[in-house]
Amino acid sequence: MPAGRAPRKRFGQHFLERVWVEKVIRAIDPKPDDVFFEIGPGHGALTRPLAARVQHVTAFEIDRDLAAELRAAAISNLTVIEGDFLKVDPPLPGAPSVAAIRVAGNLPYNVASPIMFALVDWSRRGVALDDATVMLQREVAERLAAVPGSKAYGALSVLIQHRARVASLLTLPPGAFRPSPKVTSAVVRLRFHAPDPPVADERHFADVVRSLFARRRKTLANAVAYASGGGVPARILLQQAGIDGQRRAETLSIGEFVRLAEVLRSNT
Repeated sequence: MPAGRAPRKRFGQHFLERVWVEKVIRAIDPKPDDVFFEIGPGHGALTRPLAARVQHVTAFEIDRDLAAELRAAAISNLTVIEGDFLKVDPPLPGAPSVAAIRVAGNLPYNVASPIMFALVDWSRRGVALDDATVMLQREVAERLAAVPGSKAYGALSVLIQHRARVASLLTLPPGAFRPSPKVTSAVVRLRFHAPDPPVADERHFADVVRSLFARRRKTLANAVAYASGGGVPARILLQQAGIDGQRRAETLSIGEFVRLAEVLRSNT
């Protein structure tokens, strides 16, 4: 990192060390015809090798000094968008229009989940996202890939897996970054797809999933009574969904969450 330029804590900056760059690039597996969005490029550790291998990179950088640094590099197939990625609304200025867009990024730990939900929302709204290969806290990576019945399984698991297949690719020790974080990191790939199973109202589905996991220690009979607003009795709703009310939210498959959400929607 440049002398005199300390990472800014408010942006959660941890810059990838050079010795790890090639390993992460291999995990991303860029191809010559690919078009990438990169989130949080920092000093360009990934940006430069990506741009050297692909058709175009659009980099989103919240730090104005780092954005200026990347612009000054004058990389011909790089567009730098300065600002908070979470406040960006597609379509994007300067970004090429292509059949599929890939995403890469070293995500700040404090906003990793919101960024992934934003990507899912972009996909829902018709942005042609193929996949996202991102670095984040290993604990979050485990939640993303968790299966029903496991401790890590929660709303994040259900809502991301409903829209993307999740694969763990690489583990990164604290020393892979400067400054070193206090936790281990991981590289995961999200490959986006249409909602599976489909739902009539994705926002309602998300609200139901979050509501039930907010009461994950309660049986579904109790959690559904709260989520339904006290209208149709919970036991009737659960019977319609074909789900045992003595179970808990953490045991439900994505398909079962969809069935229950649809029953709740049709009875309110």
